[in-house]
Amino acid sequence: MKAVSVCWNLANVILTGGMLFWCGFANAQVSADGTVNTTVSQSGNNFTITNGSAANSNLFHSFQQFTVPTGTSAIFDLINTPNISSIFSRVTGGSISHIDGVIQTINNNNPVSLFLLNPSGIVFGPNAQLNIGGSFVGTTANSIKFADGVEFNATNTTVAPLLTINVPVGLQFGQNSGAIAVQNSINSIPQTPLGLQLSSGKTLALLGNGIDLAGGVLKTVNGSIQLGSVQSGQVGLTPTSQGWTFDYSNTEGLGDIQLTQQAQVSGFGFGNSIIQMQGRDISFLEGSAVISQNQGVFSSNRITINTTGSFTLAGTNPTGTRSSQLGSYTTGIGQAGDITISTGQLLLRDGAQIKSQNLSSGQGGNIIVNAAESISANGFNPVNPSVMTSILTSSTGSGKGGNVTLSTQKLTVANGATIGSTTLRTGNGGNVQIDASDSINVSGINNITFLPTVVASSTVGSGNAGNLTITTARLKVQAGSLVTSSTGAIGNAGNVKILASDFIEVSGTSPNTMLSSRIGSNALRLDPVTRATYGLPEFPTGNAGGVILITPQLRVMDRGDIGVKNEGTGNAGNFEVYADSILLTNRGTISATTQSGNGGSLVLNAQQLLLMRGNSKISVEAKEAGDGGNITLNAPNIVGLENSDIIANAVKGRGGNIQITTQGLFGLKFRPQLTPENDITASSQFGVSGTVQVNTIGVDPNSGLVELPANVTDPSQQIVTGCAGNQGNRFVATGRGGVPQNPNQQVMSDRTWSDTRDISAYRKTREVTAQIPPSPEILIQATSWHRNANGKVELIATQSPANIQPQLTCAALVKN
Repeated sequence: MKAVSVCWNLANVILTGGMLFWCGFANAQVSADGTVNTTVSQSGNNFTITNGSAANSNLFHSFQQFTVPTGTSAIFDLINTPNISSIFSRVTGGSISHIDGVIQTINNNNPVSLFLLNPSGIVFGPNAQLNIGGSFVGTTANSIKFADGVEFNATNTTVAPLLTINVPVGLQFGQNSGAIAVQNSINSIPQTPLGLQLSSGKTLALLGNGIDLAGGVLKTVNGSIQLGSVQSGQVGLTPTSQGWTFDYSNTEGLGDIQLTQQAQVSGFGFGNSIIQMQGRDISFLEGSAVISQNQGVFSSNRITINTTGSFTLAGTNPTGTRSSQLGSYTTGIGQAGDITISTGQLLLRDGAQIKSQNLSSGQGGNIIVNAAESISANGFNPVNPSVMTSILTSSTGSGKGGNVTLSTQKLTVANGATIGSTTLRTGNGGNVQIDASDSINVSGINNITFLPTVVASSTVGSGNAGNLTITTARLKVQAGSLVTSSTGAIGNAGNVKILASDFIEVSGTSPNTMLSSRIGSNALRLDPVTRATYGLPEFPTGNAGGVILITPQLRVMDRGDIGVKNEGTGNAGNFEVYADSILLTNRGTISATTQSGNGGSLVLNAQQLLLMRGNSKISVEAKEAGDGGNITLNAPNIVGLENSDIIANAVKGRGGNIQITTQGLFGLKFRPQLTPENDITASSQFGVSGTVQVNTIGVDPNSGLVELPANVTDPSQQIVTGCAGNQGNRFVATGRGGVPQNPNQQVMSDRTWSDTRDISAYRKTREVTAQIPPSPEILIQATSWHRNANGKVELIATQSPANIQPQLTCAALVKN
């Protein structure tokens, strides 16, 4: 064997739990360890591997070292075993496998899959190539497990391996498994390097304790790329038509996956490419990209990212021409692959993009993100500010754009970032659905281009924009940002529906352009450059969409704006609010405006209060020939202060109607024209003015009162004709207590007297002797009455045996 100088920078590769920088000389060799009859021979720069131990269609090889330097080849010659379909090879010597040459198979009758097992680590250099007919699994697992219980172990070689004809079912990782690195010097190569690539329809899988692609390139055509980072435990193996799939449910911990220095992972073909990554924290940095492209008729492409920690896309290449990206595209009639992300935190910055796009008749792929904690999209490419950080689906052909579905606790979109869907041609745009259980914060602008932060669905073609649906507890739209649906061409804008269980707040303007923060639906006249680029009409002809807001509190403050608008020939949509309270302050605006179409309608329902102050405005306006829209306000209390107005105006068309239903209208007054006061006006400059109708709901005196009897009781019928002498009887005379007989009489002071003197000194306790009850006495008619010791009136007869208590003076003395 001869020594070959190799020098690879592995500073970013985590091998066996630590940072490693390796630069020096390695023995350029592939050598057998003598356990399974493997034979290695060298001829020039080629290492030919023959024999091994065969078991039916499985072939086993075992190496002391397995290193393939630059310009050399490791050739698995199957001349003695031409019918095998899988090679299982292990490296037992404890050294890292450095692959910068070619690994290939020859003299085989079938496409052959190769497993390369080295627990110490595997490094693929910039010149590494895989020329095998089947799939390739490079792993740093300790052993390969088979269905019959046999284990092909690379760390325990004291026991001779048992060979098996069964298929493998798992990869067993130990606590100190090494990492896998794929390197490349892509920045110094004028064209994209070949990278690691297999035959069409096969699986390229790398599974180690840490996966690092430092400029590395992985490709598949109609096949599968699988990257898994495992700290310990078992990864399940399942054979498929493309090779293998992997199950991580029995792993005890996952490691990290990192793509840096413009690393590339790509799947191409006719719609059967699959890319899957499984790890703890996964990062695409420095312009690295993972791309799936469908060029055919099938619709089986997909990209799946699963992390237990975070997924980060950030950074650009040195020149700023490439931001980090996760993308799915179709150029054929097949659907672009779906992008599915499951993570704890999703972080995008520096112009990074998660994007799905159809460029022809095929349908765009969907973007589905489930982030248990948070999603954050921030900023733009610092070198090329026109590239915004984004999560976006787009249709640039006749096919429908994909949908965007985000689910998390907290969503933050800031500093010019974009989340949404768009269509530029005839295809309809996809729907955008966001569910953030805790909060959504949308704020700011791109401080270089002054473009706002946007959460939107839009169209600048003949296709219609998709709908935008948001569900959260708290929504804040601040500092010139937008949450909208829009059209700038023929297609119609989508509908917007927002449900916030705590509040919706729209406030502020951008610091540079004074662009108001806004929730709404728009048909906008775009700038001349954009119209020329996409061949758009000067004025949009599509209609604005409808908007529905449902929340306990709606706050529009500090020049914030919500509503619908059409600057073209189409109609403005309808705008509806269902809230407990609606607050507009410091030039807050709710509006529906149109240029030449009919104005939209505003329907505001507040269960408690509608408060306007500080030059706030509720308005529907038609600026040209269109009729003004209608305003419907329903609230128990409506208050207008400090020059706040309710307006339904038109120029040439009919002025809009204003209908207000309330118990109290405070501060606002109908006037034919606007004044510095708080005005309600419905007018048309050249047409017929609209109407203002105020329905005041007061208290109905006939509602909720006790119905009194029609006939008054005759008191003379309440006195009995006689009182029995052997029963207790009582007569009470109270008068009216000073209450007059009718409301027109004065209140008198002849209230009933109540004796409140203290007579406790005269109370005595007497023994009661049990007696046989006397015979009933003959009833005697009462002849007089007196007050007893309790101040009550009693009827008496001259023969009554009752003991009369002496009368007392005010000093509680016996009265003579």
